[in-house]
Amino acid sequence: MKHRKLGKLGPTVSEIGLGCWQLGADWGDPMSESTAFSILSEAFNQGITIFDTADVYGQGKSEALIGKFLESTTAPLTVITKFGRGGNLYPDNYSEKALFDSVTGSLERLGLASLDLLQLHCVPQAILEQGDIFNWLRKLQNEGMIKNFGASVETVEQGLLCMEQEGLLSLQVIFNIFRQKLLTDLLPQASDKGVGLIVRLPLASGLLSGKYTTSTLFSKNDHRNYNRNGEAFNVGETFAGLPFEKGLELTDRIRQKFLPDGMTMVQLALRWILDHEAISCIIPGASRPEQVVSNASVSRLDPLPEELHEQLYTFYLEEIESHIRGAY
Repeated sequence: MKHRKLGKLGPTVSEIGLGCWQLGADWGDPMSESTAFSILSEAFNQGITIFDTADVYGQGKSEALIGKFLESTTAPLTVITKFGRGGNLYPDNYSEKALFDSVTGSLERLGLASLDLLQLHCVPQAILEQGDIFNWLRKLQNEGMIKNFGASVETVEQGLLCMEQEGLLSLQVIFNIFRQKLLTDLLPQASDKGVGLIVRLPLASGLLSGKYTTSTLFSKNDHRNYNRNGEAFNVGETFAGLPFEKGLELTDRIRQKFLPDGMTMVQLALRWILDHEAISCIIPGASRPEQVVSNASVSRLDPLPEELHEQLYTFYLEEIESHIRGAY
């Protein structure tokens, strides 16, 4: 496993991390504690040193499982958690006390004295523009409750806005073969400012795995079922904002035209992201330990040819971009 700096002033982390939304079992099939521990253990065995969670994943269940796992190891691990979507906060009921209470709860569940990195969890742009929430974060940092702070954002505009805030370590962004706008509008600016970029949804909710078909069914409580058109939250968080059928078509065309011999679609999608130096790490989720092994293996692959990057960018501009829906 290769490692990268998380921003200019952050810790060194594995370039493949683990997204822990599934551990909370908010959507899809319920996950047992034994399965969750198998996934976390396999991630550790594969050299993954960064776990991403949030206070709302399973109403704290994901954090609690990670906290229990941390009790079993003394190895240095970086845990990211988030604040901003729980309780009655969203969209305009944020307060310093609510932030303090959320961080206190996260610390208790994780069993930590200080959070490695706390990120705002896709809070509304109006809150980011108002700015008080960043002062509250800096106060918690000065008090030692958090070591670093960042923001998970929905749009390039929000990312650029957050990067104006002093002390911001990281941005968590949606970035994949289907969503390449960030190549010109965010990655260079983040590099210039020394802000680390953490990539979520690298497989576009699994579309880029190439395993879905028109007959694929998702459970009733799976966001890939109930949020296909943004019914519950930003449509960009599901299938990268693409209509499911169009996403299937585009994935198949990528497989036929651009997939190198001997490489899987997952490897192509993750390697494509890692080839960009501005990226600090990718945090794909996993519902089985085998998926962790597959994701981690991408760190050992050679970079893709520059010609392939150019071809995929042209394909994005000509065939993908116009179909993306939602804030971007």
